[in-house]
Amino acid sequence: MESGLVVVTHGRHCVVETPTRQRLICHSRGKKSEVVVGDRVRWQLTHASGDEGVIEQIEPRRNLLYRQDEWRSKSFAANLDQLLIWIAVEPVFSEAQLTRALIAAEDAGIDACIVLNKVDLPGADTARQRLTPYKAMGYDVLELSLKHRADEARALLAPYLDNRITLVLGPSGAGKSTLINAVAPEAKAEIGEISKALNSGKHTTTTTQWYWADGSNTTALIDSPGFQEFGLHHIAADGLAQRMPDLARHLGQCRFHNCTHLHEPGCGVILAAQGGDISPTRYKLYAELRAELAQPRW
Repeated sequence: MESGLVVVTHGRHCVVETPTRQRLICHSRGKKSEVVVGDRVRWQLTHASGDEGVIEQIEPRRNLLYRQDEWRSKSFAANLDQLLIWIAVEPVFSEAQLTRALIAAEDAGIDACIVLNKVDLPGADTARQRLTPYKAMGYDVLELSLKHRADEARALLAPYLDNRITLVLGPSGAGKSTLINAVAPEAKAEIGEISKALNSGKHTTTTTQWYWADGSNTTALIDSPGFQEFGLHHIAADGLAQRMPDLARHLGQCRFHNCTHLHEPGCGVILAAQGGDISPTRYKLYAELRAELAQPRW
């Protein structure tokens, strides 16, 4: 068997890159594929074609970023060094989706960084204010205008991207494909235009794909389809607060060990929210998410 890196996935098919940078289509055995971009795999050529392969084994993963709703789970990528959450002043980003992505990264043990693109637009101050709590939590929040100040943006991003495997995740229309084209020009990723009516972009990325950003194969970006829903049903309701840094720092201050942080007297989280240490929006998101995760699972 040969070794390889999964660089594209689409249904039961994937593209595997060999150590010599050759790429070939591979298939998973069985009806369902468990392979994701970033996986290291063992494969061999099929006897039928001779130019396609079959995945025989997935090597152990360092981590896996995925989402899970009530019906199914969706894996984004494996063996990541960081998650780059790419949002923009326009279209207006969803703080609920941002929070969900950060919680998933915390759960998977993956570092996360937030990038606010298009800060040359009029709504930049409002967007910046909405991200203030995330800076206070310790997340790096980068501000740039990739389209109009590309050189500055690339210089700002370089220390975060160099020698790392980075998944770029965010809503359509925020400029993810522009980033891919700027950092890895050979990608020729299609750039979508924003739909003003829907306040979201056209879905221009249909598959998850790995792009090398340097000749030495040490820096890589993974582009993924813009997400609209981000289920967290793989996280237990009682463990949610531990994955939200602004809440987690107050968990040892509750009167009851099984506190839900919703209504109990002497709750450190509630007192912090009332005192302004936790933003009202963030506490509301926690309450809504916890109610969602506490629903019976059939």
